[in-house]
Amino acid sequence: MERKKNFGKMKKQKVERSVFNLGEVSRLYVLRFTDFGAYLGRDREDTESVLLPKKNVTEDMQQGSEVEVFIYRDSSDRVIATTDIPVITTHKLAVLKVKEVSNIGAFLDWGLDKDLLLPYREMEGRVEEGEEILVRLYRDKSDRLCASQRGLWKYLSTNPPYRKGDVVTGRVYELGHDFGTFVAVDDKYNGMIPRHEKNETLHVGDKVTVRVTGVKEDGKLDLSMREDAYKEIQNDGDVILELLDSYAGTLPFTEKASPEVILRETGMSKAAFKRAVGHLYKERKIVIENGRIRKN
Repeated sequence: MERKKNFGKMKKQKVERSVFNLGEVSRLYVLRFTDFGAYLGRDREDTESVLLPKKNVTEDMQQGSEVEVFIYRDSSDRVIATTDIPVITTHKLAVLKVKEVSNIGAFLDWGLDKDLLLPYREMEGRVEEGEEILVRLYRDKSDRLCASQRGLWKYLSTNPPYRKGDVVTGRVYELGHDFGTFVAVDDKYNGMIPRHEKNETLHVGDKVTVRVTGVKEDGKLDLSMREDAYKEIQNDGDVILELLDSYAGTLPFTEKASPEVILRETGMSKAAFKRAVGHLYKERKIVIENGRIRKN
């Protein structure tokens, strides 16, 4: 209930935009001390200042000392500094744990006293308490720091150390539907599983082990949950035989059908379907005639 009350107050009051770099680590100077902390400025004669609470003031700090701090807003929306550096800053990505889900969004643990809000409008799907999710940090229109699961691809690296054939692990960060499933390999590099692979069971946040099938010119990784083609042929062949049984022993199409038809009927890419059909034909388990595939 306390979170709801505080958020309601935040929405009603006007928040002035800070002259300090919210969400970033800054090196500031001690301007003066008070009973409740120290005021810091961007230079030793700054007329603007930000409070560093007393609990963060150390004995070696003196007037004019340079201090490395993180700038954010406290629970009362005041801009303050802290020497506790969180695990995420603006324009960066990090995996954060969901501490609580409320009616306004999810609150994430980012290493500071005040939890970080992930608004519902910035979610990709639903999140649950205890879940670890990949997010970015941004300043909203009200000059408050929030987390987002959207637009992560802009902050993922396109300079991966991987090559075709490497087996890697990643985290699903977006379901692209028309394109495929987007994965952050090592929570850092951009990759995609193509849509012709059956990925209906995957959700945002799932960890996957995948194989690199290619590296594009722009550095993005092509990924696959399937094994090497020769290992998959037998499995795909079994799928086709089961499908033949459901069609009373005859498929109304061959490997010459369009990729869309093959994908819809078998869940395979056209290349995978052709490999499996060729394998079954060589083993004399099927017959191909008159534009149809028949069980032998």
